[in-house]
Amino acid sequence: MPLMTGARFIAETMHGYGVTHFFLMPVIIPESMPDLERLGIQRVMGHSEKGVAYMADGYGRVSGRAGVCGAQSVGAANLAAALQDAYLGCSPVVALTGRLTQNQQHRNAYQEVDHTDPFNATTKYNVMVDSVEELPIFLRQAFREATSGTPGPSHLDLSGIAGGTITGSKMDMEVVVEDAFIETPAFRPEPDVDSVRAAIKELANAERPIIVAGGGVKTSGARVELIELAEALQIPVATALNAKETFPADHPLAVGTPGSYSRECANRAVSEADLIFYIGSHTGGQVTNDWTVPRQGVRVVQLDINPAELGRSYPISVGMQGDVKASLRKILLNIDVTPSESRSTWVGHVQELVSNWRASVETHANSDAVPMRPERLCKELSDLLPGNSILVSDTGHSGIWTGTMVDFKSPEQSYIRCAGSLGWGIPAAIGAKAAAPDRPVICFTGDGGVWYHWTELETALRNNINTVTLINNNASLNQERGLNERIYGGALPGSDHMWKLRETDFAAMAEAMGCFGITVTKPGELDSAMDQALNAGRPAVIDVKTDIEGIAPGPWTS
Repeated sequence: MPLMTGARFIAETMHGYGVTHFFLMPVIIPESMPDLERLGIQRVMGHSEKGVAYMADGYGRVSGRAGVCGAQSVGAANLAAALQDAYLGCSPVVALTGRLTQNQQHRNAYQEVDHTDPFNATTKYNVMVDSVEELPIFLRQAFREATSGTPGPSHLDLSGIAGGTITGSKMDMEVVVEDAFIETPAFRPEPDVDSVRAAIKELANAERPIIVAGGGVKTSGARVELIELAEALQIPVATALNAKETFPADHPLAVGTPGSYSRECANRAVSEADLIFYIGSHTGGQVTNDWTVPRQGVRVVQLDINPAELGRSYPISVGMQGDVKASLRKILLNIDVTPSESRSTWVGHVQELVSNWRASVETHANSDAVPMRPERLCKELSDLLPGNSILVSDTGHSGIWTGTMVDFKSPEQSYIRCAGSLGWGIPAAIGAKAAAPDRPVICFTGDGGVWYHWTELETALRNNINTVTLINNNASLNQERGLNERIYGGALPGSDHMWKLRETDFAAMAEAMGCFGITVTKPGELDSAMDQALNAGRPAVIDVKTDIEGIAPGPWTS
């Protein structure tokens, strides 16, 4: 085995696992920087620990490989907080931090707090690395944990404020890259045939079944199998936000997104179903609108790669542990029954629910009003998204608007969305573009979200990572309007203090910092603006002035 420093070993291992970008706040593993440069790994220095963690998250979700981020000791707790989104979004991320040496711990060292508990809350795997001898063991495990089972973040806390105890030491080390853990899914286990046959029987005999597809469908690359199964058994399909791209929006069995960021028709269909087939779904609070859609007591079949998820929120009639793609293929190979005769009636009813919902939003979606309605903005965006584009959505209203109102028209289009933290969109889009440099990446966010990490557009500019940021700019956080007016007893003085913002010219701000900026003030202008932004040759901002009265609808509940 060759003698090498920990710094070189980290760089060589990252390269072996297909890492192309390292998102960091200075200073972390500085001795690795020359080797990272030599190996062609781009070092992307951001403006905040949250920003670089969100970049790694976006990179991991788009590439399927581990996104790697890092920060020195004083920034470690900030990085831990930012990994919440990767953790909740099941994104493969490896985080590296520095940690003051053990003889400096528990002695009121400058800028040092305990890192263990913060990272325990937001990672699958959290380990202190105290010596270079431990590095090969724990670094390989970090990549294993990030990409296997349900993907998620790993964290290594390297001894030394910037990891210097580890990176500066030498040892005979062999760089071993385990191919299975380069990208997700690491393995494709299948359920036993008895469980498969029991599930098929349940699905075929149900009068009103529905599939709820979760992020596991996307991680597994099971779009084709999902469509084939739905068609074979004539089962309508609702897609969680993390699975939005996995079922065609114009398919006769498509019902849209259920839960809290949802279409009314999807929640109605799930509530009326007599059997739910959860595929790769955590059955969490968002996709079930806090476990009210469906209500407890409905029959459930569930498929997940993580057996701990089976029955977590709803007792199951049949549970199957396995990779989604492999498991759905096995189900398809074993189908030997036909759906119940009443299935066509159910499908027709669900199609009517979808048709009624589309009619209900048509007025706003086609409105020529100025300022523009968000529904019209989403309709135009659906028509203008390039066929191989990646749409990155912030949370709150951005998640509701894109999740419910934007339809994808090509199987090559992708969608990733914030799992919790407002402001995630701009840096996550930078990570997504780094992972897929030849694809157009459009971030959909609001002016409230923009203010969190606007500075990272300078990071994008400096690193030639040319994203497009589309801002639904209504000079407000109008998602909070109803709450504040209820507290004040109406639209009274002071009720707008916690949700209205100043009007801002983001296009001018973008131009001032060297990016491309353009303003859209009325319907029909987005076509030209999008064309100019996508061809600007630099990070671009489209500032769309929208109606402050455009408040996303709340979820339908029974």
